[in-house]
Amino acid sequence: MRPESSGGGAGGATAALETSQSKYLSASGGEQEMHVVLTVRVEGTVPTHPTHPTDPTHPTHPADPTGHPGRGPDAGDRRAPDGDAIRHPAGAGPGGAPLLAQVLVVDCSGSMTWPQEKFRAARQAAAAAIRMLPAGTRFAVVQGTEDATMVFPAHEGMAVSSAGQRRRAEAALQGLPAGGGTCIGAWLDLAGRLLAAQDAPIGHVLLLTDGRNEHDRTMPLDAVLDTWEGRFVCDAWGIGDGWDAGELLRVARRLHGSVGAVREEAALPGEYEKLTARLLTKTVPELTVEVTPAPGTAIRYLKQVFPTEADLEPGGPPGPDGAYRYTTRAWGDETRRYHLCLTADPTGRPRGEDLQLAAVGLARPAAGPTMAPTAVRLPPPRACVVHWTEDPALSRHTDTQVAHFQLYGRFGQAVAAAAAAYRRGDREAAERHLGEGVRLAHAVGATRPLADFRRLADIEDAAAGRLRLRPDLAPIDFEHLITASSHSTYGPEPDDPAPPPGLPPHPPGGAGTDPATGPDPGPGTAFSATAPAPAPALTRPCPACDGRAPLTARFCPRCGHDLRERP
Repeated sequence: MRPESSGGGAGGATAALETSQSKYLSASGGEQEMHVVLTVRVEGTVPTHPTHPTDPTHPTHPADPTGHPGRGPDAGDRRAPDGDAIRHPAGAGPGGAPLLAQVLVVDCSGSMTWPQEKFRAARQAAAAAIRMLPAGTRFAVVQGTEDATMVFPAHEGMAVSSAGQRRRAEAALQGLPAGGGTCIGAWLDLAGRLLAAQDAPIGHVLLLTDGRNEHDRTMPLDAVLDTWEGRFVCDAWGIGDGWDAGELLRVARRLHGSVGAVREEAALPGEYEKLTARLLTKTVPELTVEVTPAPGTAIRYLKQVFPTEADLEPGGPPGPDGAYRYTTRAWGDETRRYHLCLTADPTGRPRGEDLQLAAVGLARPAAGPTMAPTAVRLPPPRACVVHWTEDPALSRHTDTQVAHFQLYGRFGQAVAAAAAAYRRGDREAAERHLGEGVRLAHAVGATRPLADFRRLADIEDAAAGRLRLRPDLAPIDFEHLITASSHSTYGPEPDDPAPPPGLPPHPPGGAGTDPATGPDPGPGTAFSATAPAPAPALTRPCPACDGRAPLTARFCPRCGHDLRERP
Protein backbone atom coordinates (compact mmCIF):
# COMPACT_ATOMS: atom_id res chain seq x y z
CA MET A 1 0.00 0.00 0.00
CA ARG A 2 1.49 3.30 -1.02
CA PRO A 3 1.92 6.19 1.40
CA GLU A 4 0.27 9.52 0.86
CA SER A 5 1.48 12.90 2.01
CA SER A 6 0.88 16.49 1.06
CA GLY A 7 3.66 18.78 0.05
CA GLY A 8 7.28 17.81 0.38
CA GLY A 9 10.69 19.10 -0.40
CA ALA A 10 12.88 21.34 1.65
CA GLY A 11 11.72 23.72 4.30
CA GLY A 12 9.85 21.45 6.68
CA ALA A 13 8.99 17.94 7.76
CA THR A 14 6.54 15.75 5.88
CA ALA A 15 4.37 13.04 7.39
CA ALA A 16 3.06 10.03 5.47
CA LEU A 17 0.29 7.63 6.43
CA GLU A 18 -0.34 4.09 5.19
CA THR A 19 -2.97 1.56 6.16
CA SER A 20 -2.86 -2.21 5.83
CA GLN A 21 -5.94 -4.39 6.36
CA SER A 22 -8.00 -7.21 5.01
CA LYS A 23 -11.36 -5.64 4.20
CA TYR A 24 -13.42 -8.86 4.23
CA LEU A 25 -15.44 -9.73 7.34
CA SER A 26 -18.02 -12.43 7.82
CA ALA A 27 -21.60 -11.23 7.35
CA SER A 28 -22.81 -13.80 9.89
CA GLY A 29 -22.12 -14.26 13.57
CA GLY A 30 -22.84 -10.84 15.05
CA GLU A 31 -20.30 -8.17 15.93
CA GLN A 32 -16.99 -8.52 14.14
CA GLU A 33 -13.53 -7.02 14.69
CA MET A 34 -11.66 -5.20 11.95
CA HIS A 35 -7.90 -4.94 12.46
CA VAL A 36 -5.85 -2.29 10.68
CA VAL A 37 -2.13 -1.49 10.88
CA LEU A 38 -1.32 2.21 10.47
CA THR A 39 2.19 3.15 9.37
CA VAL A 40 3.22 6.72 10.09
CA ARG A 41 6.46 8.10 8.65
CA VAL A 42 8.01 11.48 9.35
CA GLU A 43 10.82 12.75 7.13
CA GLY A 44 12.68 16.00 6.66
CA THR A 45 12.98 17.03 10.30
CA VAL A 46 15.86 19.36 11.12
CA PRO A 47 18.02 17.96 13.93
CA THR A 48 18.57 20.17 16.94
CA HIS A 49 22.30 19.57 16.57
CA PRO A 50 24.72 16.85 15.40
CA THR A 51 24.49 13.57 17.18
CA HIS A 52 27.78 13.08 18.98
CA PRO A 53 30.19 15.33 20.88
CA THR A 54 33.07 14.15 18.67
CA ASP A 55 31.38 15.90 15.75
CA PRO A 56 32.96 19.37 15.33
CA THR A 57 29.53 20.96 15.09
CA HIS A 58 28.35 19.51 18.39
CA PRO A 59 27.66 22.11 21.10
CA THR A 60 30.36 20.76 23.38
CA HIS A 61 33.04 20.65 20.69
CA PRO A 62 35.49 23.58 20.73
CA ALA A 63 35.52 24.07 16.98
CA ASP A 64 32.87 25.16 14.53
CA PRO A 65 31.98 23.20 11.33
CA THR A 66 34.80 24.95 9.45
CA GLY A 67 37.35 23.85 12.03
CA HIS A 68 38.00 27.25 13.57
CA PRO A 69 38.67 26.95 17.30
CA GLY A 70 36.56 28.93 19.68
CA ARG A 71 33.58 29.10 17.31
CA GLY A 72 31.55 26.21 18.66
CA PRO A 73 27.92 26.77 19.70
CA ASP A 74 28.98 27.83 23.20
CA ALA A 75 31.10 30.65 21.81
CA GLY A 76 30.15 34.15 20.72
CA ASP A 77 26.55 34.15 21.95
CA ARG A 78 24.74 35.88 24.77
CA ARG A 79 26.06 35.19 28.24
CA ALA A 80 24.39 33.41 31.13
CA PRO A 81 24.48 35.06 34.57
CA ASP A 82 27.43 32.84 35.53
CA GLY A 83 29.39 33.99 32.50
CA ASP A 84 28.75 30.87 30.40
CA ALA A 85 27.49 31.29 26.87
CA ILE A 86 23.97 30.21 25.95
CA ARG A 87 23.05 29.56 22.38
CA HIS A 88 19.70 28.26 21.19
CA PRO A 89 19.96 25.26 18.87
CA ALA A 90 18.58 25.19 15.35
CA GLY A 91 15.52 23.10 16.17
CA ALA A 92 14.06 25.56 18.62
CA GLY A 93 10.62 26.15 20.03
CA PRO A 94 8.68 29.37 20.48
CA GLY A 95 10.83 32.45 20.98
CA GLY A 96 13.99 30.49 20.12
CA ALA A 97 13.74 28.29 23.23
CA PRO A 98 15.10 24.73 22.85
CA LEU A 99 12.59 22.00 22.22
CA LEU A 100 13.91 19.57 24.84
CA ALA A 101 13.80 19.53 28.64
CA GLN A 102 15.60 16.51 30.12
CA VAL A 103 15.42 14.92 33.58
CA LEU A 104 17.89 12.17 34.50
CA VAL A 105 16.75 9.92 37.36
CA VAL A 106 19.55 7.92 39.00
CA ASP A 107 18.71 5.04 41.33
CA CYS A 108 20.67 5.72 44.53
CA SER A 109 19.27 2.84 46.63
CA GLY A 110 21.59 0.82 48.82
CA SER A 111 21.79 -2.05 46.33
CA MET A 112 23.50 0.25 43.80
CA THR A 113 26.68 0.18 45.92
CA TRP A 114 27.51 -3.44 45.04
CA PRO A 115 29.33 -4.12 42.90
CA GLN A 116 30.95 -0.71 43.04
CA GLU A 117 31.18 -0.60 39.24
CA LYS A 118 27.38 -0.39 39.02
CA PHE A 119 26.97 2.95 40.77
CA ARG A 120 30.08 4.31 39.08
CA ALA A 121 28.61 3.41 35.67
CA ALA A 122 25.29 5.03 36.61
CA ARG A 123 27.01 8.32 37.47
CA GLN A 124 29.20 8.17 34.38
CA ALA A 125 26.22 7.47 32.13
CA ALA A 126 24.25 10.42 33.50
CA ALA A 127 27.31 12.65 33.00
CA ALA A 128 27.74 11.39 29.44
CA ALA A 129 24.13 12.30 28.63
CA ILE A 130 24.53 15.76 30.18
CA ARG A 131 27.66 16.46 28.12
CA MET A 132 25.59 15.99 24.95
CA LEU A 133 22.89 18.52 25.83
CA PRO A 134 22.92 21.63 23.62
CA ALA A 135 23.47 25.01 25.20
CA GLY A 136 20.21 26.47 26.45
CA THR A 137 18.57 23.09 27.12
CA ARG A 138 16.81 22.77 30.47
CA PHE A 139 17.96 19.76 32.49
CA ALA A 140 17.96 18.31 35.99
CA VAL A 141 19.30 15.29 37.87
CA VAL A 142 17.13 13.49 40.45
CA GLN A 143 18.31 11.13 43.19
CA GLY A 144 15.98 8.16 43.53
CA THR A 145 15.60 6.25 46.80
CA GLU A 146 12.41 5.61 48.79
CA ASP A 147 11.93 9.31 48.06
CA ALA A 148 13.06 11.65 45.29
CA THR A 149 15.44 14.54 45.89
CA MET A 150 17.29 17.02 43.71
CA VAL A 151 20.93 16.42 42.80
CA PHE A 152 21.34 19.25 40.32
CA PRO A 153 20.35 21.97 40.60
CA ALA A 154 20.14 21.85 44.39
CA HIS A 155 16.67 23.42 44.46
CA GLU A 156 13.51 22.04 42.83
CA GLY A 157 13.90 23.44 39.35
CA MET A 158 15.89 22.94 36.17
CA ALA A 159 19.26 24.28 35.11
CA VAL A 160 20.06 25.82 31.73
CA SER A 161 22.74 23.87 29.87
CA SER A 162 26.01 25.69 29.36
CA ALA A 163 29.63 24.63 29.63
CA GLY A 164 29.76 25.69 33.26
CA GLN A 165 26.45 24.18 34.26
CA ARG A 166 27.35 20.86 32.66
CA ARG A 167 30.61 20.80 34.60
CA ARG A 168 28.80 21.57 37.84
CA ALA A 169 26.26 18.83 37.20
CA GLU A 170 29.04 16.30 36.60
CA ALA A 171 30.70 17.36 39.86
CA ALA A 172 27.41 16.87 41.71
CA LEU A 173 27.09 13.40 40.23
CA GLN A 174 30.57 12.41 41.30
CA GLY A 175 29.73 13.27 44.92
CA LEU A 176 26.38 11.49 44.88
CA PRO A 177 25.84 9.02 47.77
CA ALA A 178 23.81 5.80 47.65
CA GLY A 179 21.61 4.32 50.37
CA GLY A 180 17.91 3.69 50.88
CA GLY A 181 15.04 2.00 49.09
CA THR A 182 13.15 2.28 45.79
CA CYS A 183 9.95 4.20 45.02
CA ILE A 184 9.69 4.72 41.26
CA GLY A 185 6.40 6.59 41.63
CA ALA A 186 8.08 9.30 43.72
CA TRP A 187 10.89 9.61 41.17
CA LEU A 188 8.50 10.08 38.25
CA ASP A 189 6.29 12.48 40.17
CA LEU A 190 9.19 14.83 40.89
CA ALA A 191 10.34 14.56 37.27
CA GLY A 192 6.82 15.38 36.11
CA ARG A 193 6.63 18.45 38.33
CA LEU A 194 9.98 19.67 37.03
CA LEU A 195 8.94 19.28 33.39
CA ALA A 196 5.49 20.79 33.92
CA ALA A 197 7.12 24.04 35.03
CA GLN A 198 9.03 24.36 31.74
CA ASP A 199 7.94 25.66 28.36
CA ALA A 200 9.89 23.06 26.34
CA PRO A 201 7.57 21.18 23.94
CA ILE A 202 9.46 17.88 24.39
CA GLY A 203 9.76 16.69 27.98
CA HIS A 204 11.86 13.56 28.52
CA VAL A 205 12.86 11.43 31.51
CA LEU A 206 15.71 8.93 31.44
CA LEU A 207 15.30 6.60 34.42
CA LEU A 208 17.73 3.96 35.69
CA THR A 209 17.12 1.36 38.42
CA ASP A 210 18.69 -1.85 39.67
CA GLY A 211 15.83 -3.04 41.86
CA ARG A 212 12.15 -3.58 42.29
CA ASN A 213 9.64 -0.93 43.30
CA GLU A 214 9.63 -2.07 46.92
CA HIS A 215 8.29 1.19 48.44
CA ASP A 216 5.34 1.55 46.07
CA ARG A 217 2.95 2.18 48.99
CA THR A 218 4.76 5.48 49.66
CA MET A 219 3.58 6.84 46.30
CA PRO A 220 1.74 4.22 44.19
CA LEU A 221 3.16 4.00 40.69
CA ASP A 222 -0.22 3.49 39.01
CA ALA A 223 -1.57 6.73 40.46
CA VAL A 224 1.52 8.62 39.30
CA LEU A 225 1.21 7.18 35.79
CA ASP A 226 -2.44 8.21 35.72
CA THR A 227 -1.37 11.76 36.56
CA TRP A 228 1.46 12.12 34.07
CA GLU A 229 0.45 9.87 31.18
CA GLY A 230 0.76 11.81 27.93
CA ARG A 231 2.64 14.68 29.60
CA PHE A 232 6.21 13.51 28.93
CA VAL A 233 8.16 10.57 27.51
CA CYS A 234 10.12 8.20 29.75
CA ASP A 235 12.78 5.67 28.76
CA ALA A 236 13.41 3.19 31.60
CA TRP A 237 16.63 1.20 31.97
CA GLY A 238 17.72 -1.70 34.15
CA ILE A 239 21.19 -2.48 35.49
CA GLY A 240 22.46 -5.28 37.71
CA ASP A 241 20.49 -8.43 38.53
CA GLY A 242 17.56 -7.28 40.66
CA TRP A 243 15.34 -5.13 38.42
CA ASP A 244 11.87 -6.10 37.22
CA ALA A 245 11.25 -5.86 33.47
CA GLY A 246 7.48 -5.89 34.00
CA GLU A 247 7.65 -2.75 36.14
CA LEU A 248 9.82 -0.93 33.61
CA LEU A 249 7.52 -1.96 30.77
CA ARG A 250 4.54 -0.63 32.70
CA VAL A 251 6.27 2.75 32.95
CA ALA A 252 7.45 2.86 29.35
CA ARG A 253 4.15 1.80 27.80
CA ARG A 254 2.16 4.38 29.74
CA LEU A 255 4.70 7.15 29.12
CA HIS A 256 5.36 6.22 25.46
CA GLY A 257 9.03 5.40 25.93
CA SER A 258 11.16 2.30 25.63
CA VAL A 259 12.85 -0.18 27.96
CA GLY A 260 16.51 -1.08 27.88
CA ALA A 261 19.06 -2.89 30.02
CA VAL A 262 22.77 -3.62 30.12
CA ARG A 263 24.44 -6.86 31.14
CA GLU A 264 27.82 -5.20 31.68
CA GLU A 265 27.93 -2.05 33.79
CA ALA A 266 30.65 -0.50 31.62
CA ALA A 267 28.28 -0.49 28.61
CA LEU A 268 25.81 1.94 30.20
CA PRO A 269 27.52 5.28 29.35
CA GLY A 270 27.70 4.33 25.69
CA GLU A 271 24.04 3.32 25.67
CA TYR A 272 23.08 6.65 27.25
CA GLU A 273 25.08 8.50 24.60
CA LYS A 274 23.29 6.65 21.80
CA LEU A 275 19.88 7.19 23.36
CA THR A 276 20.55 10.92 23.89
CA ALA A 277 21.81 11.27 20.34
CA ARG A 278 18.56 9.80 19.02
CA LEU A 279 16.53 11.98 21.35
CA LEU A 280 18.22 15.16 20.11
CA THR A 281 17.17 14.47 16.52
CA LYS A 282 13.49 14.72 17.46
CA THR A 283 12.14 18.14 16.44
CA VAL A 284 8.43 17.48 15.93
CA PRO A 285 7.01 17.65 19.48
CA GLU A 286 3.87 15.68 18.73
CA LEU A 287 1.44 14.42 16.12
CA THR A 288 -2.17 13.49 16.73
CA VAL A 289 -3.70 10.36 15.21
CA GLU A 290 -7.38 11.09 14.55
CA VAL A 291 -9.84 8.20 14.19
CA THR A 292 -13.38 9.08 13.10
CA PRO A 293 -15.65 6.03 13.27
CA ALA A 294 -18.70 5.86 11.04
CA PRO A 295 -22.11 5.45 12.70
CA GLY A 296 -22.42 1.92 14.09
CA THR A 297 -18.63 1.51 14.39
CA ALA A 298 -16.77 1.51 17.72
CA ILE A 299 -13.06 1.83 18.48
CA ARG A 300 -11.86 -1.04 20.64
CA TYR A 301 -8.26 0.17 20.91
CA LEU A 302 -5.36 1.92 19.23
CA LYS A 303 -1.87 1.01 20.36
CA GLN A 304 1.68 1.47 19.12
CA VAL A 305 3.28 -1.81 18.06
CA PHE A 306 6.55 -0.68 16.40
CA PRO A 307 9.32 0.00 17.26
CA THR A 308 8.10 -0.64 20.81
CA GLU A 309 4.72 -1.23 22.36
CA ALA A 310 2.89 1.74 23.90
CA ASP A 311 -0.64 2.18 25.18
CA LEU A 312 -2.64 5.01 23.61
CA GLU A 313 -5.76 6.55 25.05
CA PRO A 314 -7.89 9.27 23.42
CA GLY A 315 -7.34 12.75 24.81
CA GLY A 316 -11.02 13.01 25.75
CA PRO A 317 -14.47 12.51 24.25
CA PRO A 318 -14.84 12.84 20.48
CA GLY A 319 -14.87 16.32 19.01
CA PRO A 320 -17.76 17.90 17.09
CA ASP A 321 -16.54 16.06 13.98
CA GLY A 322 -16.79 12.70 15.78
CA ALA A 323 -13.00 12.20 15.82
CA TYR A 324 -11.15 10.59 18.70
CA ARG A 325 -7.66 12.08 19.08
CA TYR A 326 -4.59 10.14 20.22
CA THR A 327 -1.42 12.08 20.94
CA THR A 328 1.97 10.67 19.91
CA ARG A 329 5.08 12.49 21.08
CA ALA A 330 8.63 13.44 20.05
CA TRP A 331 9.18 12.65 16.37
CA GLY A 332 12.35 12.76 14.32
CA ASP A 333 12.92 11.11 10.95
CA GLU A 334 11.36 7.77 11.84
CA THR A 335 8.58 5.26 11.25
CA ARG A 336 6.08 3.98 13.79
CA ARG A 337 3.29 1.46 13.42
CA TYR A 338 -0.03 1.32 15.24
CA HIS A 339 -2.66 -1.39 15.57
CA LEU A 340 -6.23 -0.14 15.30
CA CYS A 341 -9.12 -2.42 16.24
CA LEU A 342 -12.66 -1.46 15.19
CA THR A 343 -15.90 -3.32 15.84
CA ALA A 344 -19.07 -3.34 13.76
CA ASP A 345 -22.20 -5.47 13.31
CA PRO A 346 -23.17 -6.58 9.79
CA THR A 347 -26.87 -6.70 10.61
CA GLY A 348 -28.75 -4.59 8.09
CA ARG A 349 -25.57 -3.56 6.25
CA PRO A 350 -25.33 -3.77 2.46
CA ARG A 351 -23.47 -6.68 0.88
CA GLY A 352 -21.28 -6.68 -2.18
CA GLU A 353 -19.69 -3.23 -1.78
CA ASP A 354 -17.03 -1.44 0.22
CA LEU A 355 -18.29 0.49 3.22
CA GLN A 356 -16.25 2.92 5.28
CA LEU A 357 -15.87 1.90 8.92
CA ALA A 358 -13.67 4.83 9.92
CA ALA A 359 -11.46 7.59 8.60
CA VAL A 360 -7.92 7.89 9.92
CA GLY A 361 -5.78 11.00 9.66
CA LEU A 362 -2.96 12.96 11.25
CA ALA A 363 -3.14 16.41 12.80
CA ARG A 364 -0.69 18.93 14.19
CA PRO A 365 -0.92 19.97 17.82
CA ALA A 366 -2.77 23.19 18.44
CA ALA A 367 -0.54 26.18 19.10
CA GLY A 368 -0.52 27.30 22.72
CA PRO A 369 1.51 29.27 25.22
CA THR A 370 4.21 26.59 25.32
CA MET A 371 4.03 25.32 21.75
CA ALA A 372 4.28 27.05 18.40
CA PRO A 373 2.54 25.55 15.34
CA THR A 374 4.45 22.49 14.17
CA ALA A 375 5.85 22.89 10.66
CA VAL A 376 5.00 19.48 9.25
CA ARG A 377 3.03 18.75 6.09
CA LEU A 378 0.29 16.20 6.63
CA PRO A 379 -1.24 13.53 4.40
CA PRO A 380 -4.94 13.36 3.54
CA PRO A 381 -7.13 11.04 5.62
CA ARG A 382 -7.36 7.38 4.74
CA ALA A 383 -10.40 5.16 4.87
CA CYS A 384 -10.69 1.91 6.81
CA VAL A 385 -13.29 -0.10 4.91
CA VAL A 386 -15.23 -3.32 5.25
CA HIS A 387 -16.73 -5.65 2.69
CA TRP A 388 -19.27 -7.96 4.34
CA THR A 389 -19.13 -11.39 2.73
CA GLU A 390 -20.65 -14.84 3.07
CA ASP A 391 -17.52 -16.41 1.59
CA PRO A 392 -15.37 -17.93 4.38
CA ALA A 393 -12.38 -18.12 2.03
CA LEU A 394 -12.32 -14.33 2.04
CA SER A 395 -13.33 -13.57 5.63
CA ARG A 396 -10.82 -15.93 7.24
CA HIS A 397 -7.86 -14.18 5.59
CA THR A 398 -5.64 -12.14 7.90
CA ASP A 399 -3.63 -9.23 6.58
CA THR A 400 0.10 -9.99 6.79
CA GLN A 401 1.00 -6.89 8.79
CA VAL A 402 -1.87 -7.41 11.22
CA ALA A 403 -0.89 -11.07 11.62
CA HIS A 404 2.74 -10.11 12.26
CA PHE A 405 1.90 -7.87 15.20
CA GLN A 406 -0.72 -10.25 16.56
CA LEU A 407 1.96 -12.94 16.63
CA TYR A 408 4.35 -10.51 18.28
CA GLY A 409 1.79 -9.87 20.99
CA ARG A 410 1.46 -13.61 21.60
CA PHE A 411 5.25 -13.86 21.69
CA GLY A 412 5.46 -11.31 24.50
CA GLN A 413 2.71 -13.12 26.43
CA ALA A 414 4.54 -16.44 26.11
CA VAL A 415 7.78 -14.92 27.41
CA ALA A 416 5.99 -13.32 30.39
CA ALA A 417 4.23 -16.63 31.17
CA ALA A 418 7.54 -18.51 31.06
CA ALA A 419 9.14 -16.04 33.47
CA ALA A 420 6.17 -16.26 35.86
CA ALA A 421 6.23 -20.07 35.79
CA TYR A 422 9.95 -20.15 36.54
CA ARG A 423 9.57 -17.76 39.47
CA ARG A 424 7.00 -20.05 41.10
CA GLY A 425 9.25 -23.09 40.55
CA ASP A 426 7.32 -24.75 37.71
CA ARG A 427 10.14 -25.62 35.29
CA GLU A 428 7.91 -27.77 33.10
CA ALA A 429 5.48 -24.90 32.44
CA ALA A 430 8.37 -22.49 31.99
CA GLU A 431 9.89 -24.76 29.36
CA ARG A 432 6.54 -25.13 27.58
CA HIS A 433 5.89 -21.38 27.45
CA LEU A 434 9.48 -20.68 26.48
CA GLY A 435 9.17 -23.16 23.60
CA GLU A 436 6.08 -21.33 22.35
CA GLY A 437 7.99 -18.07 22.63
CA VAL A 438 10.90 -19.43 20.58
CA ARG A 439 8.50 -20.68 17.91
CA LEU A 440 6.80 -17.28 17.65
CA ALA A 441 10.11 -15.38 17.71
CA HIS A 442 11.29 -17.51 14.83
CA ALA A 443 8.04 -16.85 12.95
CA VAL A 444 8.28 -13.06 13.22
CA GLY A 445 12.03 -12.86 12.62
CA ALA A 446 12.91 -11.56 16.10
CA THR A 447 16.63 -12.31 16.04
CA ARG A 448 17.58 -10.31 19.16
CA PRO A 449 15.27 -12.25 21.51
CA LEU A 450 16.44 -15.54 19.98
CA ALA A 451 19.94 -14.74 21.26
CA ASP A 452 18.49 -14.13 24.73
CA PHE A 453 16.54 -17.39 24.55
CA ARG A 454 19.83 -19.28 24.15
CA ARG A 455 20.99 -18.03 27.55
CA LEU A 456 17.95 -19.74 29.08
CA ALA A 457 17.59 -22.89 27.03
CA ASP A 458 19.26 -25.23 24.59
CA ILE A 459 17.18 -24.78 21.43
CA GLU A 460 16.77 -27.96 19.43
CA ASP A 461 14.34 -26.69 16.77
CA ALA A 462 13.32 -23.01 16.83
CA ALA A 463 10.65 -23.40 14.14
CA ALA A 464 8.95 -26.16 16.13
CA GLY A 465 9.60 -24.56 19.53
CA ARG A 466 11.57 -27.52 20.90
CA LEU A 467 14.04 -26.67 23.66
CA ARG A 468 15.30 -27.67 27.09
CA LEU A 469 15.87 -25.27 29.97
CA ARG A 470 19.51 -24.85 30.89
CA PRO A 471 20.34 -26.05 34.40
CA ASP A 472 22.65 -23.07 34.96
CA LEU A 473 20.34 -20.30 33.80
CA ALA A 474 20.35 -16.97 35.65
CA PRO A 475 16.89 -15.63 36.61
CA ILE A 476 17.84 -12.12 35.44
CA ASP A 477 18.07 -13.50 31.91
CA PHE A 478 14.27 -13.74 31.93
CA GLU A 479 14.14 -9.98 32.57
CA HIS A 480 16.49 -9.32 29.67
CA LEU A 481 14.34 -11.54 27.45
CA ILE A 482 11.16 -9.68 28.45
CA THR A 483 12.93 -6.41 27.65
CA ALA A 484 14.06 -7.69 24.25
CA SER A 485 10.54 -8.91 23.44
CA SER A 486 9.19 -5.36 23.85
CA HIS A 487 11.18 -4.19 20.80
CA SER A 488 9.25 -5.40 17.77
CA THR A 489 10.43 -6.00 14.24
CA TYR A 490 9.08 -3.88 11.40
CA GLY A 491 6.96 -6.58 9.82
CA PRO A 492 6.14 -7.34 6.18
CA GLU A 493 5.42 -4.73 3.57
CA PRO A 494 1.79 -4.51 2.42
CA ASP A 495 2.62 -6.34 -0.81
CA ASP A 496 4.42 -9.22 0.94
CA PRO A 497 2.88 -12.33 -0.68
CA ALA A 498 3.64 -14.72 2.17
CA PRO A 499 1.61 -14.72 5.41
CA PRO A 500 3.36 -15.74 8.63
CA PRO A 501 3.57 -19.49 9.28
CA GLY A 502 0.35 -21.12 10.35
CA LEU A 503 -1.93 -18.46 8.87
CA PRO A 504 -4.34 -18.98 5.96
CA PRO A 505 -3.12 -17.86 2.53
CA HIS A 506 -4.27 -14.75 0.72
CA PRO A 507 -7.68 -14.89 -0.92
CA PRO A 508 -7.92 -15.16 -4.71
CA GLY A 509 -6.18 -12.42 -6.61
CA GLY A 510 -3.17 -11.94 -4.32
CA ALA A 511 -0.78 -9.03 -4.25
CA GLY A 512 1.38 -8.23 -7.19
CA THR A 513 3.58 -5.47 -8.50
CA ASP A 514 2.71 -3.08 -11.28
CA PRO A 515 5.97 -2.03 -13.01
CA ALA A 516 4.50 1.40 -13.68
CA THR A 517 3.10 2.20 -10.24
CA GLY A 518 5.06 0.00 -7.82
CA PRO A 519 3.70 -2.54 -5.34
CA ASP A 520 0.01 -3.29 -5.53
CA PRO A 521 -1.84 -3.02 -2.23
CA GLY A 522 -3.02 -6.61 -2.57
CA PRO A 523 -5.90 -8.33 -0.79
CA GLY A 524 -5.34 -6.51 2.47
CA THR A 525 -6.66 -3.25 1.00
CA ALA A 526 -10.15 -1.93 0.72
CA PHE A 527 -11.02 -2.39 -2.90
CA SER A 528 -10.57 -5.38 -5.17
CA ALA A 529 -9.62 -8.87 -4.14
CA THR A 530 -8.98 -9.93 -7.71
CA ALA A 531 -7.02 -7.11 -9.36
CA PRO A 532 -4.69 -4.25 -8.50
CA ALA A 533 -6.59 -1.25 -7.20
CA PRO A 534 -6.04 2.16 -5.62
CA ALA A 535 -5.17 2.40 -1.94
CA PRO A 536 -8.05 3.28 0.38
CA ALA A 537 -6.69 6.76 1.01
CA LEU A 538 -8.31 7.69 -2.29
CA THR A 539 -11.55 9.14 -1.02
CA ARG A 540 -13.91 11.82 -2.25
CA PRO A 541 -15.92 14.42 -0.35
CA CYS A 542 -19.65 13.99 0.06
CA PRO A 543 -21.45 16.94 -1.62
CA ALA A 544 -24.18 16.82 1.06
CA CYS A 545 -22.03 16.92 4.23
CA ASP A 546 -18.44 17.24 5.41
CA GLY A 547 -17.77 13.52 5.28
CA ARG A 548 -15.56 11.56 2.90
CA ALA A 549 -16.21 8.21 1.27
CA PRO A 550 -14.15 5.67 -0.71
CA LEU A 551 -14.20 6.29 -4.45
CA THR A 552 -16.08 3.03 -5.00
CA ALA A 553 -18.78 3.75 -2.40
CA ARG A 554 -22.32 4.41 -3.63
CA PHE A 555 -23.52 6.03 -0.40
CA CYS A 556 -21.89 8.43 2.07
CA PRO A 557 -21.10 6.54 5.29
CA ARG A 558 -21.91 9.64 7.38
CA CYS A 559 -25.18 11.00 5.97
CA GLY A 560 -26.32 8.21 3.64
CA HIS A 561 -26.41 10.50 0.58
CA ASP A 562 -26.52 8.65 -2.76
CA LEU A 563 -23.16 9.59 -4.27
CA ARG A 564 -24.48 8.85 -7.76
CA GLU A 565 -26.82 11.82 -7.53
CA ARG A 566 -26.56 15.51 -6.73
CA PRO A 567 -27.33 16.59 -3.15
